[in-house]
Amino acid sequence: MGGALAVGLAIAAGLYGLLAAWLYANQGRLLYFPLRELEATPAAIGLPFETVHLETEDGLRLHAWLVPAPAPASAPVVLFCHGNAGNISHRLESIALFHRLGLSVLIFDYRGYGESEGEPDEQGTYRDVRAAWRYLRRQRRVAAADIVVFGRSLGAAVAAWLAAREQPRAVILESAFTSAVALGAEIYPWLPVDRLLRHRYDTLGQLPSIGAPLLVIHSRDDEIVPFHHGRTLFDAALAGRKQMLEIRGAHNDGFLSSGTAYRDALAAFLAASGETRKRAPELAADRP
Repeated sequence: MGGALAVGLAIAAGLYGLLAAWLYANQGRLLYFPLRELEATPAAIGLPFETVHLETEDGLRLHAWLVPAPAPASAPVVLFCHGNAGNISHRLESIALFHRLGLSVLIFDYRGYGESEGEPDEQGTYRDVRAAWRYLRRQRRVAAADIVVFGRSLGAAVAAWLAAREQPRAVILESAFTSAVALGAEIYPWLPVDRLLRHRYDTLGQLPSIGAPLLVIHSRDDEIVPFHHGRTLFDAALAGRKQMLEIRGAHNDGFLSSGTAYRDALAAFLAASGETRKRAPELAADRP
């Protein structure tokens, strides 16, 4: 009896070890879900756009769209960091919403997504958003004070990383997790996620370094990233220059389910961030 129990435990331990090893080796497949084929372009919803290509510091070529605002000469630009699945062609509804609010949009695909070269990983996605920022600043000559950094889901971690190192006009983090490690530990409480996960995406750790006006958006109905992640991020942000918007709906469609409440809150926040810039011009230092 004792011998059989020992053998059973040894087999269970071996299987557990094999599973942990497989997850460590294949964690990218569990985090990134890129699609190569573009389903449509902004032209499909009546928006003009320009295809642009970004060059990363490690020599990759990324695919992006620049969708001008109705009055682009005076409009801020949204630097759009999308989530971990699909590609830029699956974000047309969000692009249209920002366009209706009078903003231009630069949306790019991370390495390995859509028509972008390479394969995704955490440091790579940071290089990718840096390339998008550099394109706006150097090639389009957009002032930092005219760039709104927006990120949804995994893209919020990427957006937060950039905003902690630059000084944009404003930052919007939607459906964000505090870190990939924290979320993974909730999903797989029986695994040593902290030791296994290479892709950390520590959104929470970036918050104290973000000086721009910040809007945190989260739904209590979010079935993928629990609401408490958004609340924790909001609490960690610098006092006095932050807002939190509670929406309704699922992780991937909360912005649609919330309708005009979502749109009106974005419009109000963006207007307020513009006024903040006027009152504190030193925050808008022009750094390429």
